[in-house]
Amino acid sequence: MGCDGGTIPRRDELVRVKQKPEQKDKDAEREFRWRHCTLTQQRLQEPIAMCGMGRLYSKQSVIERLLEKEPMPETAAHVKSMKDIRQLQPTPNPAFTEEDKTEGLLDARHAPYICKLIGLEMSGKFRFVALWSCGCVVSERALKQIKGSAASTCPLCQTPYSVEDVVVLNGNDEDLELMRVKMEMRAAKRKSSKKEKKGANKVQVKAEPEESQEPVASTSKSAAPEKPTTSSKVKAVAPLKRLGAVNAMQDPELKRLKSEFSVAKDPKASDVYKSLFTTHKTEKDQERAHWVTYNPFYN
Repeated sequence: MGCDGGTIPRRDELVRVKQKPEQKDKDAEREFRWRHCTLTQQRLQEPIAMCGMGRLYSKQSVIERLLEKEPMPETAAHVKSMKDIRQLQPTPNPAFTEEDKTEGLLDARHAPYICKLIGLEMSGKFRFVALWSCGCVVSERALKQIKGSAASTCPLCQTPYSVEDVVVLNGNDEDLELMRVKMEMRAAKRKSSKKEKKGANKVQVKAEPEESQEPVASTSKSAAPEKPTTSSKVKAVAPLKRLGAVNAMQDPELKRLKSEFSVAKDPKASDVYKSLFTTHKTEKDQERAHWVTYNPFYN
């Protein structure tokens, strides 16, 4: 029947070992996070925005989700309004091509954005940060090389920023905890600034009535000449208006417009001019109808 010479079975043929779970490709996972929207899992479309935790979004997708009032996923549960995101201003990579013409595949060799200061690609291999105050994106290495005070200015647009404005993009678990603390610091800072503005407005409102109340001058001092009020001006102008109206009524041109005025009785008008009207004696003696209009003297 065979197998007369004997066989030596191996261990994997006799013992069934539990298969190891499939491991994720770390490079592919990192590349996916830097090129796709956290909300829709679709490819990032400009304008690109970030949340306080450093995750990347397509701004249009966030606006649509907020308008439709759909529940956010767990990774974006802290995004409740447009104040919770900031539009980024990344620097495009000139070496990146959207599509490889020869193979028809997306360019995976180069990242779509780079650091404008030292030229590092924003692919996830290097740590990148964004400033919440202006939205500029630079590498963490470049920001550390530019040493400044606690209230520094952005190296790209010269906008001042503080420590809590530095957000690490797609950071690890430790970075996420730090970003959460910075988010709370920015929220507290906004509340305090609002309270200060309200207090300043209240102080201005209280100061205005006090300034309007001028001290009453003593009777011993000579009284300053009073300024004419609007009512006194109106009273002074009223007689002048009446005088002008009387003079206007005596105007000879105005008298001519009255109904009792007749051209035939006007001593200044010539006989030729008077003959143009029906009140002239030649028109009254006329035995035929008027050639222009209906003559009321003849039916």
